[in-house]
Amino acid sequence: MKKIMDMHIHTNYSDGEFSPDDVIKRAIELNVGTMAITDHDTINGVKNIHRNSDFIKNSGINVINGIEVSCKSSKGNMHVLGYDFDIHNKELNDWLDNLRSNRMNFTLSVMEQIKRDYKIIFNYQDIIDMINKNSIGRPDLAKLCIKYGYCNSVDKAFTKYLNPAKEKVKGTNKQIEYKECFKLIKNSGGLVVLAHPNSLLLNNDELDSLIFDMRECGLDGIEVFHSSFSREESEYYKKLANKYDLLMSGGSDYHGPLVKPEIEIGNLNIKKLSLVDEINRRHI
Repeated sequence: MKKIMDMHIHTNYSDGEFSPDDVIKRAIELNVGTMAITDHDTINGVKNIHRNSDFIKNSGINVINGIEVSCKSSKGNMHVLGYDFDIHNKELNDWLDNLRSNRMNFTLSVMEQIKRDYKIIFNYQDIIDMINKNSIGRPDLAKLCIKYGYCNSVDKAFTKYLNPAKEKVKGTNKQIEYKECFKLIKNSGGLVVLAHPNSLLLNNDELDSLIFDMRECGLDGIEVFHSSFSREESEYYKKLANKYDLLMSGGSDYHGPLVKPEIEIGNLNIKKLSLVDEINRRHI
């Protein structure tokens, strides 16, 4: 049986539920042969993969360095995926340290806003535990909302509390411009891919124009398969990739059963990606 690919997976080093090694073990069980860990704004999970563990060596799974970065966007959410970079690059690591501080400050601003607006208060120790994570974000607040009985799902926490709060404090979120993000990833030897273009909330003409500009700034690829895509969206993103000679990528965007219960590792059954072909070529 031909093994499948999943180039978009999160661990508990950002807003996923499970450790990198546990995620890899699950991927192996599900016949995944190539995967990338793409935690939000951190590569600490990638650094802590026990690549020499017997279960990895014996399975032959190919685990690729990855990251997902939130960038400034006029509307919607812009996320940029980086792949196959040098995890020890000093410029990249210095930037990620600053990014972590910004992400923490923004998340705490959202927490204070839901306290003011909805009288939602968390235990001090839970807040400290959250702050001590490698990368925190609003999903951490959503999990606490569930724990304290303010709602019963991550989606409801976002809809009822976190999205309205985000709009009120978004000025405190000092996100990076995508051009600078591209530069940092590429200077560390990586490839740059636009994640789930549908989250940008652009029409086709607007997206086409943005992809043209991004290609001029060094964009290498675009995510053409994602758990949130309709068949029509996926086909359109393939056309854009062909039009602008971009690598094609794709993945589940797995976080775990609490955060995204409907999404499993390898759920898209992807057998071939030009992004993976290019990464393999780079390591011949």
